[in-house]
Parts: sequence; structure tokens; C-alpha cells
Amino acid sequence: MCPSSDQADIVTDAENTDTGSIGTIGSASPPLIDLTGCDADDLDAVVKSLGLPGFRAKQIWRWIWRHGLTRFDDMTDLGKPVRALLPQHLIITRPVITSRQKSTDGTIKWLLRFADGNEAEAVYIPDADRGTLCVSSQVGCTLTCTFCHTGTQRLVRNLTVAEITGQVLIAMDELGEWPATHDGRRLTNIVMMGMGEPLFNYENVAKALRIIMSGEGIGLSKRRVTLSTSGVVPEIMRCGAELGVNLAISLHATNDELRDVLVPINRKYPLKTLIEACRNYPGLSNARRVTWEYVMLDGINDSDAEARALVNLIKGIPSKINLIPFNPWPGSGYERSKDDRIDSFAAIVMKAGYASPIRTPRGEDILAACGQLKTTSERLRKSQIKAITD
Repeated sequence: MCPSSDQADIVTDAENTDTGSIGTIGSASPPLIDLTGCDADDLDAVVKSLGLPGFRAKQIWRWIWRHGLTRFDDMTDLGKPVRALLPQHLIITRPVITSRQKSTDGTIKWLLRFADGNEAEAVYIPDADRGTLCVSSQVGCTLTCTFCHTGTQRLVRNLTVAEITGQVLIAMDELGEWPATHDGRRLTNIVMMGMGEPLFNYENVAKALRIIMSGEGIGLSKRRVTLSTSGVVPEIMRCGAELGVNLAISLHATNDELRDVLVPINRKYPLKTLIEACRNYPGLSNARRVTWEYVMLDGINDSDAEARALVNLIKGIPSKINLIPFNPWPGSGYERSKDDRIDSFAAIVMKAGYASPIRTPRGEDILAACGQLKTTSERLRKSQIKAITD
């Protein structure tokens, strides 16, 4: 069943920070059901529970996901009695935009506030032949990757389905993407590379992506959706089998000793197990490759020897390597590799037969580049949650 408009996966100090827990922030009246967190089956069940015929669910679905409507009064093929009934039980939400910044390169970063006051960021990156939306899956992050600004923010909670889809809806609203079937779409790709580890919030991420990929709505092809993970090995195969989206691995090191420092989850899922999971990812081919993300840190992981080790590590896996010049943030303690060092690293990788684009930093002037996202939201203690919910 889809959630009410005031539900959130709230993580307390005493709870498992990998998955969070379901909590409801109090309301004096029965909470409205938020349809942006409903899949097609949920919506069908909700509509029937209101005594309406099933075909009404399909009508409502198209209005929400193909036309971007938020008001039942604007759904012109619904009778007036139906339009009067629906808002008594249902709602179609958007996150609140608390800040919008546009970079000199056209990148847009939104700071979005949710019903409980917590915030996350989403970033739209325009290119000549595509437009990519970077979507967050959590408020904060539990991974503490030492080069990543988000990793300095403690995990607050998982985002709900509605909060994940809401980021896409906000972008489509601003970009004028409705109806979703129009030609010349500006939002062509989605990457789950924003705040948080998507595979630690797998259920909500998977449901949100299925909604976005539905052919009866926005209809974004799974070939245009990429999920990036730091290496939550048990969920990698599940993601490939159930969603069929593209896989990206936040790698950044070619040996366990260094990766244990840069990406601490490596201590739980070391490189041997991670590489084996990627080798067996469903659907891999020369046309559908694993993307290895590798941030270039001056004097840390950028030597020619590291480049050769990287080639050897991924041997036999259909792959492309995305070299990411480190994007500085206050207090990071790392420096970006020199341009000639990055070029030398890339040349070794390309000579081995791997596509190795060097990612052009985007949105640096608004702290929207890779590894720079962070909000001021903090994890609530149980006493604070009780004060909100009472």
C-alpha cells in the first residue's frame, strides 16, 4: 500500500541505520494518502477502497505521471462527484523548494524540504545530447567515504517513495516536461548518485524507479537509468534481476588497503566479493557495461601503477571507466590530481581497450558537483521524534 503524506523512514540513534524504520508524524485527522508514492497496483486498491471503479485509477495515474497534475479539479475526465471525493482522502505532493541555484554551466541544484522538515538535494545536469537528473535516496549518508562531502553528514533517514519520485516531478515541472510523451525531452536520464546509498534503501528506490519507468506515465527506459552503489554486494544481483537498470560502482581504489580508507564499506564487502558480484550482474554485454567511478586524488590513487591495477582488476567485465577529477569542498583534506596525471592515467586505461572519459566537473560554483552534496539536516534523537509525533 502507498504511504500517507506524513510517513517517513525515520532513523534514530538506537536503530539500524542501514534500513531505517517506519514512523508516522502525528496528525489530528486521518492522514491523506500521497499518490506520488503509489504504484499502479496501490492506486487501483486505493480507488476501489473508495467505492470507485478500477478504470478511475488508470485515469488518475495518467494525469499524475503523464501530465504532471497536482489538483483533482483539473482532471477533466473525472465526474464532479469523483473530483469532490478524492481530495478528502488523497493528495498529490511535491517537495518544497527551499533553495534553487543555477551554475554558470547550466547545472541546476534544488534543496528540497520534506514534510518532517528534513532536506535533500537533487541536481539537473544539461548536456548537448542529454539531460541528466541526479537523485538522492537518503537524507545524509551512512558510508563516511572520506573524499565525499555527503559522507560528513550523518544518516538521518531513508527517503520515502514519494520523496524520491518527487525529485523527478520537481525537475519535470521546472523544465516544462509535461506531457511526458512530448518530443524533445530535456530530462533524458536519471542517475541514483545523489545523497545516500541507494541499495541501503532498496525497497523505496526500486518502487520509485518502477513508477518512473512505467510506460503508462513518464516512461523513462531502464537503459537510461543508472544506479550507483559503493558496493552493497547482497543487493547488487537483486537490483539487476528485478530492475534491469545500469550499474555504476563507486570504486576509487584498486586494493583493499586503500579502499578501506576511502570507501569504508569495503571492510564489509572487500574487492574480491564486489568484483565477483559485478561480473555476474544480469544482462551485461558490450552494449551494457558496468561503469566504474574513480575519483582522481592527487598522490593517493592516481599513479600509472594504479591505472594498470585497475585494468587488471576489472578484466573480463564489460566496462567503462569514469575518471572524476576530485571536486574540492571545505575541510576535505584532498587535492585534485593534476591534469597531466589524469591524462596519463586515462591513456593507460584506454590503451587496454576501455572507454575512459574524464568527467568534466559540473556545477562546482554551486557545490553541485560529484561528492559535494550536503544539507544541514541532522538525525533526530528519540526524544525529538516523540516531540514531533505527539
